[in-house]
Amino acid sequence: MRKLDTEKRAAILSALVEGNSIAATCRMFTVNKVTVLRLIADAGTLAIEYHDLTVRNLITKRVRLDEIWSFVHSKERNVQSKNRGKGHGTWTWVAMDSDSKLIINWLVGGRDASFGREFVADLADRLTDRIQLTSTR
Repeated sequence: MRKLDTEKRAAILSALVEGNSIAATCRMFTVNKVTVLRLIADAGTLAIEYHDLTVRNLITKRVRLDEIWSFVHSKERNVQSKNRGKGHGTWTWVAMDSDSKLIINWLVGGRDASFGREFVADLADRLTDRIQLTSTR
């Protein structure tokens, strides 16, 4: 199995960040689509680990909470009647420092109390002091 060198990995990720499609990036660097997808997955895993290690002990005064609903697969109106109501969407919970716009934490899951408790507990673990908490609801 061949491994890409660090410079080529960085160039591929740079191309993707600049807005190139996966297919275009594969053509530009003559690499397989699976290679690019694995590189994206690895970069995402490392980014999550880095964020989890470094975004801790924050000194902030104001935090804004928000939630974003996204559909997965298809919108409810396009789902066959026998599959309606089976959860074709998901929620992303987000906490952001109101002053610096730093994303403190996020959670992808349902919109119920168990996810809410998990999300807020993680937020509390990342802060050093009491804060002003704002939400849209």
